[in-house]
Amino acid sequence: MSYDSNNRWSASTNSTISQVGIDVGLRNYMLRVYNYMAAGLGITGVVAYVAAASGFYQSIMGTPLLWVIVLAPLGLVLLLSFRIQHMSLGAAQLTFWSYAGLVGLSLSGLFLIYTGASIAQVFFITAATFLAMSLYGYTTKSDLSRFGSFLMMGLIGIVIASLVNIFVASAAIQFAISVIGVLVFTGLTAWDTQRIKEMYWEGDGHEIAGKKAIMGALALYLDFINLFIMLMQLMGTRRD
Repeated sequence: MSYDSNNRWSASTNSTISQVGIDVGLRNYMLRVYNYMAAGLGITGVVAYVAAASGFYQSIMGTPLLWVIVLAPLGLVLLLSFRIQHMSLGAAQLTFWSYAGLVGLSLSGLFLIYTGASIAQVFFITAATFLAMSLYGYTTKSDLSRFGSFLMMGLIGIVIASLVNIFVASAAIQFAISVIGVLVFTGLTAWDTQRIKEMYWEGDGHEIAGKKAIMGALALYLDFINLFIMLMQLMGTRRD
């Protein structure tokens, strides 16, 4: 009896220690994801403001360089998505920082269209919404994967409708896109957070864990940026 009791105690203790290790590792991993994301948003914000305030963005408006800046981020996202396993951690980090900077250049026009006060207001609303939904995605016991297909369908619908509206230029369609976009990217924030959490594995090496953190940060960064843009279109105050 004594031997069996000791064995049970030992197994229980080892299980508890292992669980504590996983919890600490997961917390550090998620903190790394959020730090990457926050740094990316910081780079985007600084580049966007400086490019608008310095007149650089205005100088490239109407030139082919503007299209390069608009389309280049897509190329970097594809590069990270399909080639990150063949990249070093340093190269993956540099690609992510470059992507954040290029997005900042492409968003510089917001400072010319909307007032600084409304940009700040919408940013804080976006941050609060993102924080709430990401926290929900991290803590909920519900499986959010069942909503993933609907959210992705909504995302595809937004992309198609946005392309159509380039030619139609309908204010009603744009309003609908913005409203649906807020719902879709709010949901994606929770879903992506849970998905990123489930990607964690205690046995990952430093480089693999770092690459996973970058891809997780990229997903949450895209959710935040797109939610911010949709809310700006709905709530932003335009300059006179």
